[in-house]
Amino acid sequence: MSLYFDRTYQRSFGTYPLMGDELTSAVAHAAKVGYRAFDTAQMYNNEAEVGAAIAALGLPRDEICITTKVHPDNFSDALFLPSVEESLKKLRVDRVDALLLHWPAYDGDNTGSLRLLQKAKELGFTDHIGVSNYTSRMMREAAVLVDAPIIANQVEFHPLLDQTILLKAATETGIPLTSYCSVARGEVFKYPVFAEIGASYGKSAAQIVLRWILQKGVPINTMSTKPDNIRANFDVMDFTLSSIDMDRIDAMRATGYRCVDKAKVPTAPEWD
Repeated sequence: MSLYFDRTYQRSFGTYPLMGDELTSAVAHAAKVGYRAFDTAQMYNNEAEVGAAIAALGLPRDEICITTKVHPDNFSDALFLPSVEESLKKLRVDRVDALLLHWPAYDGDNTGSLRLLQKAKELGFTDHIGVSNYTSRMMREAAVLVDAPIIANQVEFHPLLDQTILLKAATETGIPLTSYCSVARGEVFKYPVFAEIGASYGKSAAQIVLRWILQKGVPINTMSTKPDNIRANFDVMDFTLSSIDMDRIDAMRATGYRCVDKAKVPTAPEWD
């Protein structure tokens, strides 16, 4: 998996829903504090701006990890590879480090999109391939259907949602999880336990949540436009939560809060 999951790339900077000067500034601040992994998607409509912002950093290409995701509208034979080529053009690169399927196929049959994803890797459009928003059943199917290693299933992952089933599937299939909505779009801050635990480590509630995710073996994807928060989200590698505190946070999974459900995304699968 080369550099994709090393110490640096365990922390990726998300770019949704950033645009324009706000995006450019956020990416610059992220790079300044140490981020080298950046996440975008066709659906975000900001690949060109992300490409420009990353190019403006002036960093060597081999120090940057770029992930983008193919929208299900482009899962057909006619559209998939041309859409990836367009993404590369917008991002100003000849390949991305990771290319993901953003959602399962609309009809529930992922065979075709997985085949095209592997084709994109064979053509050199990406170093690694992955999926996003896959259920445990879909993970098991993908592990059988795809010859190349699937390096990520990017899913909603935070302490207010029990993703034990997906973690088990990750172990069984060898497809690691990576997180989005890592602080549940701010919902975690409604619960005092995170700040209480943070006080004993000299860390914020957000840093406690992010550290919990990392100790679950799941790389984190975070976004902020505030320089102090961008730095704080990155500075989560210098402490370790105790088993007692991990258990306290584990108990919060019973909350059952999901940011992305069928009410918000009608094409979302039936989650585990």
